[in-house]
Amino acid sequence: MAAISSWNLKTIKKELFDANRICSARGLLHSSKWSAELLFALNEVDITEELKSLQTQDLVECDDNYILAKSYFDLKEYERAAFFLQNCTKNNKVFFLQMYSRYLAGEKKRLDETSDTIGPADKGDNEHLCMLRTELQIHHKDQGLDGFLLYLYGVILKKLDLQKEALSVLIEAVHSEPLHWGAWLELSTLIRDKDMLMNQKLPDHWMKVFFLGHMYLELQLNDDALQLYQKLLDHGFSNSVYIRSQIAVHYHNIRDVDQAVEAFTEIQELDPYRLEHMDIFSNLLYVKEMRAELATLAHHCCDVDKYRVETCCVIGNYYSLRSQHEKAVLYFQRALKLNPHYLSAWTLMGHEYMEMKNSSAAIQAYRQAIEVNKRDYRAWYGLGQTYEILKMPFYCMYYYRQAQQLRPNDSRMIVALGETYEKLDRLQEAKKCFWKAHNIGDVEGLALIKLAKLYAKLNEEEQAAVAYTEYINESQQPQQSNIEELSQAYQYLANYHLKHHRLNEAYVAATKCTEFYQTKEEGKALLRQIANMRSFPPEREQSSFERTTTPINRISPVNLQFD
Repeated sequence: MAAISSWNLKTIKKELFDANRICSARGLLHSSKWSAELLFALNEVDITEELKSLQTQDLVECDDNYILAKSYFDLKEYERAAFFLQNCTKNNKVFFLQMYSRYLAGEKKRLDETSDTIGPADKGDNEHLCMLRTELQIHHKDQGLDGFLLYLYGVILKKLDLQKEALSVLIEAVHSEPLHWGAWLELSTLIRDKDMLMNQKLPDHWMKVFFLGHMYLELQLNDDALQLYQKLLDHGFSNSVYIRSQIAVHYHNIRDVDQAVEAFTEIQELDPYRLEHMDIFSNLLYVKEMRAELATLAHHCCDVDKYRVETCCVIGNYYSLRSQHEKAVLYFQRALKLNPHYLSAWTLMGHEYMEMKNSSAAIQAYRQAIEVNKRDYRAWYGLGQTYEILKMPFYCMYYYRQAQQLRPNDSRMIVALGETYEKLDRLQEAKKCFWKAHNIGDVEGLALIKLAKLYAKLNEEEQAAVAYTEYINESQQPQQSNIEELSQAYQYLANYHLKHHRLNEAYVAATKCTEFYQTKEEGKALLRQIANMRSFPPEREQSSFERTTTPINRISPVNLQFD
């Protein structure tokens, strides 16, 4: 595949124009919109001459039937559209619209029949699926399917839980019609990890770059995603709101909340009525506890379209921030009625049930999120937290491990796993977890103090002293949340130095102990003991602690290979 810097933007814009036209003609509205947005991003590229050779309208079999059926399709009268196309099978464009209308009619009927329940229905509920699969399978064997029909065939196979067959057909679809973004998106849901991604034989086409960017974000390969999207911005796509939105998601994924909020704010200025990813924006405002901004966003989304899943999730987050958890659940349920496969709504609803201490409902919501997307680390982590509350550490360990594998460099997952190992008395594994969490950058500042306590518990005194010392150095300004840990650190160091006759260091630590309510009396007792020892000194005081110990990043008491 040619490097991004050598792309011919005129050729790409012409292909996007064509993609928009052919997707729109087949009722593939989201793919049509996606190509139109990228087309707009290239508005400075002139392709007037190139479009002169482009046929503006295909001549199709049963043209009158197609025009009538397409008008019904656009009004979501899918069964009527299919009825007027039932004898039109020779032209792939018309045949696709017929099959797609039948598929959507079946999906609509299934959702209507399950409207009183929350959650994706069984995969076999759509009575049309098996029939459609059989028909498409026959045409597939005769090599009579174009890229769009292959896409529909792959979607049906995936709905029937035939994952391997669906993957093969969707790979074939993107080779046959690489300009159809919807086929790439369906393919992305079947790829589990980076190795699987690299092993796929994808077409050598510029669309592959956009697909890889999407997959890197999905697989939490955030640095790779940012690097790729930055190249796209630098080589012609600087006006693309889609790419800027993906970069904002990147900042969200790496927990750079301020940068993410700034990026989404800029996107709102460029495209104020855009609702895609506004639920993620609301998550960021929730974390920052920006109530006024979240309220403004909720009102704005409601004004744009109150029946969009993103709007329901934004309003749900607004009520959650106000601790009105029942109302929040109601809006997440509304989102799921609009789209039972909307991942964010399931995960957020699980969080709300956790706040309401409804563990069984939280477990059900998180499990549904995993059914929708097995790569959702938040759902795996939520299940781990729920089983931790239920005091079921073996279940807890399994779910935390799944979350940690999806986010290998997220210290929160590793610390949670370490705590579970500690509860199961698997102290060496716990030590490895806390060690790695500290080394990769502990966002919550918990790993080092837990590692120090574990060293102390295992009677590894020197390592414990080094860990406590570094914890103190990293906590220059005591906060209400870490006062107890700091007092314990000074208490341990005072006793440790006293035991090794380092009276100066022991005196400093004991003096610090007197500043905390928890260790004030212990500190006074230690100071008296130090005064007595100074009155009757030993023959030789040992050398300074700072000169005889090794920094914590040099101490390696366990095998640092982390599984």
